[in-house]
Amino acid sequence: MCLAIPGKIVEIDKNEEHGIVDYGDGTKRKVNISLVEVKVGDYVLVHAGFAIEVLDEKDAQETLDLFREMLSAGEEG
Repeated sequence: MCLAIPGKIVEIDKNEEHGIVDYGDGTKRKVNISLVEVKVGDYVLVHAGFAIEVLDEKDAQETLDLFREMLSAGEEG
């Protein structure tokens, strides 16, 4: 099973091949953005270190909310 995580582009390097993605809660990672056309502020799906799709903010937030719900349900059990 593959899992792609949504995050927000907060920085793009000079050669526009990598960017910093903020996944929320202070988690930021460098990802390869060469497969998509993005700008700072865009939301992307990231799989295996690559941004593979651009999302609108509403869809990204809905997905992040679902992840948070799953994590909190796991902590209760």
